[in-house]
Amino acid sequence: MKHLFTLTLLLTSILLTAQESQEETSEKKFSISGSVDAYFRTNLTGPNEAFEDGDDTFFLNPGTSFADRSGFSLGMANAIISYDGDKVGFVADLVFGPRGEDAVFLSAGSSNIVNQLYMYYNVSESVTLTLGNFNTFLGYEVISPTGNFNYSTSYMFSNGPFSHTGLKADIALSDDFSLMLAVMNSTDFTEINLDGSYTGGLQLGYKDQYLNFVYGDQTGSSGSTFQVDYTGGSNLSDDFFLGINATYNDTDGSGFYGAALYPQYTVSETFALGLRGEYFGVHAEDFDDETVFAATLSANYSIDDLTIIPEIRLDSWSEEFYFDNDLEPSKSLASFLVAAVYKFN
Repeated sequence: MKHLFTLTLLLTSILLTAQESQEETSEKKFSISGSVDAYFRTNLTGPNEAFEDGDDTFFLNPGTSFADRSGFSLGMANAIISYDGDKVGFVADLVFGPRGEDAVFLSAGSSNIVNQLYMYYNVSESVTLTLGNFNTFLGYEVISPTGNFNYSTSYMFSNGPFSHTGLKADIALSDDFSLMLAVMNSTDFTEINLDGSYTGGLQLGYKDQYLNFVYGDQTGSSGSTFQVDYTGGSNLSDDFFLGINATYNDTDGSGFYGAALYPQYTVSETFALGLRGEYFGVHAEDFDDETVFAATLSANYSIDDLTIIPEIRLDSWSEEFYFDNDLEPSKSLASFLVAAVYKFN
């Protein structure tokens, strides 16, 4: 009886250990993460009432993606389901709400909720192949508010691209150097290729500095698109970080260009300040360049997994694109918002 009791304890211990090991393995392979966010925004030097144009409703705003409504508004709910295996894995990144829907709506032919959907194969320790729809490798900012210090977005980000669908190869050339090669559908055509147009992508990386290129025929355009983009950043001290982004795009004679600095200072474990200073311009063969300087000052205050982001922004264009509080044409617009972003793993 004593031996039976001992054997029972031993078997129970083995089963519990095996179960714990299985649970640990399962936790490492499958994961669900994401975020939810909402915000309040108001114009300080312009009206906040909506403008009606037929069936469309417009708000006076800086003209960048997301955070473009007045009053209390929703961002999005983001659920990322992923499997991380030794050799293969997948990511299903789903979005619900205005921020996510606006992002995928701008991706022609995209379904309403798919932000990213791709599978990958680790061919070796230094080579990974990815097939499917993935967010762009260009630029400093991303769609998810958890990946940005500022809640509103830059003009460079807002003018795209947002996403690509295709095949890419990420190659680690050394501990410091990386290379990415991609063949993709036309920019933002995430579910369909209408006319056999393809775009090539290239990224050269050195530590945290990246030089990105996109070139290829675009569906709906008589010419090709070319974009070169530099994204980087460095810690100048333990508390001070400086990010940088510069880009130039030309598609059949028209496009955009810009540069931005992102200085960020960590005051404490729960509080940080950041500034985005951006110069942006649009160009075309048949009209003079139109340019804007936008300064955005944001604070990040963390309460566990919740981040509160108050933000004040000033956009100043070379042309009169706005109205002041007296409904007179104006070149500038000052606005304020406060956002709440909750991140979960």
